[in-house]
Amino acid sequence: MSRKPHDLARRLADRAEAVCRHYLSHGRRQGQYWLVGDVRNTPGRSMFVRLKDTAKGPAGKWTDAASAEHGDLLDVIRESLGLIDFADVAEEARQFLSLPHPDPEPQPKQHARAPAPSGSAEAARRLVAMCQPIGGTLVEAYLRGRGITALHGTGNLRFHPRCYYRPDEHSPTEIWPAMVGVVTDLSDRITGAHRTWLTPDGSGKAPIDIQRKAMGDLLGHAVRFGLSGEVMAAGEGIESVLSAREVMPGMSAAAALSAAHLAAILFHGTLRRLYVISDHDHAGNGARNTLIERANAVGIEAIALSPMLGDFNEDLRTFGRDALMAHIRVQLAPQDVARFMLRAA
Repeated sequence: MSRKPHDLARRLADRAEAVCRHYLSHGRRQGQYWLVGDVRNTPGRSMFVRLKDTAKGPAGKWTDAASAEHGDLLDVIRESLGLIDFADVAEEARQFLSLPHPDPEPQPKQHARAPAPSGSAEAARRLVAMCQPIGGTLVEAYLRGRGITALHGTGNLRFHPRCYYRPDEHSPTEIWPAMVGVVTDLSDRITGAHRTWLTPDGSGKAPIDIQRKAMGDLLGHAVRFGLSGEVMAAGEGIESVLSAREVMPGMSAAAALSAAHLAAILFHGTLRRLYVISDHDHAGNGARNTLIERANAVGIEAIALSPMLGDFNEDLRTFGRDALMAHIRVQLAPQDVARFMLRAA
């Protein structure tokens, strides 16, 4: 059974409304269209999906009037679930359509690859290749336990069920499940990876001395969430950035993984306004100030977003989403409140 893009897209289009109800559940049907906020399943009405073949085009095609994005139902699956590789998108589509697994294509024999240097960018890329999407995994459980539920656009977070951990060269190697953040450059090329080792039930971080480690080429790069545009947010930690995005679901964001790397993060050429998500400590304050100076020097408006406590995940877990939303709302440019922020219930 084929898993080629055209064939899968056609089969999904035959069940367009069912696809929309499943992956764009925050929308609703109106006439021959499904209306929703965007392809990442944000509530709203700016994106419309054609449910039937019409003179204007075939079923399954969609357009976002606000962003000018467009695509087919495979794109809906990819963006709504935060997937990266087409193989993962195709597998999700196949499961939705209840298609049998395709016969594997014969693969040419390959010579064994030489080991990648420890901690290198190539080692990071090989680690990422062994991971899987976070949906339904311990990573999703871990993040939800930290109050983070807005997981759209998180394709650069992955799950590795048996990730090696070795605190130093003299210690034995242990195996723990891990959340893996995929570090990319401005062209979306993988340059590194960040591991957060977890308990076997996903209830917290693993009880080890060094719970997080990065590898690869990190300087200037980041773990990125959402599509780049004129406005974005950047911060240090993955959980702090995702906590801010919990109340700003429409805004793209990047986690630089440390204060030093936040100060050095590179800018897309389209960026016009940057929100700096700072941690409330000496290193975080210094990184914030340096990044604001760098942004202003190239004509990018930079605005600091400061937490109430140590970082935004601590704020989210201590005070709740509504309080965090009220705290961040007054720090945003007025035009960005309506554009990017979650509306109060």
